[in-house]
Amino acid sequence: MKPILSLVAALVLAAPVLAHEITAGDLQIIHPYIPQPAASAKAAGGFMAIVNNGTEADRLIGVESDMAMKSEVHESKVDANGVGTMTHVEFIEIPPGQTVNLERGGYHVMFMGLKENLTEGEMRKATLIFEKAGPVEVEFQIEAPMGMGDMGQSGMDHSQMGHGSGG
Repeated sequence: MKPILSLVAALVLAAPVLAHEITAGDLQIIHPYIPQPAASAKAAGGFMAIVNNGTEADRLIGVESDMAMKSEVHESKVDANGVGTMTHVEFIEIPPGQTVNLERGGYHVMFMGLKENLTEGEMRKATLIFEKAGPVEVEFQIEAPMGMGDMGQSGMDHSQMGHGSGG
């Protein structure tokens, strides 16, 4: 029984290192992270979950960061033919009582024109800008790289892509 209790205690103590969250008014931002991009990468994707515990919708309308020349809210989609697109969106709606996941293959934050390498284990500051909650400072945890071909590993310079506007 003692080894099980030790394991449980170790997991509980390790949890804050693995996940972190920020509360701003009715919004809860859970575990903002960036998979470590390749050293040659010009862009990186940022992911998290945003929970709206309020009774009114809010919108993520922008992001600011010193780690990149440009930071935007994007959406990735794959059409019926398997063609992937990524577009800048004007906002991401966060409905009341709901959780919106910013994840690979969907909504995400795009950091373009990285100013320096991002290294696993680092924490990097950014400000999420919400329509109602206003600016919310968060720290993105730099995590282990995703597999080759995943966002953040391609080394693509997304600042040169044509972006439509959505929302």
